Amino acid sequence: MMRLLSILAALAFVFSGTSHAADQAAAQKEGRVVIYSSTDSASAEPLLQDFKSQHPGVQVEYNDLNTTEVYNRFLAENAAGAGTADLLWSSAMDLQFQLVQSGNAQQHTSPEVAHLPKWAVWQNQAFGTTFEPVTMTYNKRLLPHDAVPSSHADLTRLLKEKPGVFKGKLATFDPEKSGVGFLMMTQDLKVTPGFWDLAKAMGSVDVKVYTSTGAMLEKVSSGEHTLAYNIIGSYGLLRQQKDQSIGLVFPKDYTLVFSRIAFVPKGARHPNAGKLFLDYILSKRAQTIMANKALIYALRDDVEGQATAAALTKEMGKVLRPIEVGPDLLTALDKTKRLDFLKRWQEALKR
Repeated sequence: MMRLLSILAALAFVFSGTSHAADQAAAQKEGRVVIYSSTDSASAEPLLQDFKSQHPGVQVEYNDLNTTEVYNRFLAENAAGAGTADLLWSSAMDLQFQLVQSGNAQQHTSPEVAHLPKWAVWQNQAFGTTFEPVTMTYNKRLLPHDAVPSSHADLTRLLKEKPGVFKGKLATFDPEKSGVGFLMMTQDLKVTPGFWDLAKAMGSVDVKVYTSTGAMLEKVSSGEHTLAYNIIGSYGLLRQQKDQSIGLVFPKDYTLVFSRIAFVPKGARHPNAGKLFLDYILSKRAQTIMANKALIYALRDDVEGQATAAALTKEMGKVLRPIEVGPDLLTALDKTKRLDFLKRWQEALKR
């Protein structure tokens, strides 16, 4: 029996390799891959250059969009019926999963999934690709040491006790205009009801809202803001390499971890090229680049480097709260619940 199982496993491996080779040949024939992504071009560039070196016959059109733009542009293309982008890769896990759940994704058996956690792959349609902490970022030069929060609860306390320090100097996402911002805040609320107390404290110091992490990091670097809440940790880490005044806080009460979901749409104009790029970003080669050059936290269990799931888990352990790829992501997107959340957010900010 064991011998039979071994033979079947070997045959499966052979057929998988043959299928993968056929997919690569088909992608080369298509000659182009169009990607809609919320991953900043600066972070994606090492991956794009490496992919091109491995597959010079496939031209890459990389569209750097915010999460809401990825979602809306795909819906518009899909409705037009003339074909869509070949890969959607976004940090707004809930919006991505909503598209997949609505029947827009192709199934793809990737040879790379054996090295991914089970929670990161849904029915071979939606694939988590990263393991990224949600942090707070601050300006070391300008924010007093005794005003640097260590947790979400600590931030609430500091905003109440030191309003003069934070007045007009605090930044966060606009949950109405940013898909990933909405995801982070609704996940905050899922972990702790104290989120609304924090939201009111933010409103009391006239928090400024933005649609991207990049914009907030620019403001913190320049000193226009001294602290930004719910910052994508990988971007903060990358900025820290260039600007020593940037400090990162990994909240000690809990640290959310999201994963950029990728999928190949059913309407993709170059579906094989889309699958080829998907396999690439899940591969050990690409994830090693993520961990050591792009500093996008790699998800695979066999990758070493500064920005990896293994290193983050070893350092922080049970404090981490990974957001799983699955139907639970859709709860907050219910129309009534979304409107109620945004209404309460506006009330907290008194706007």
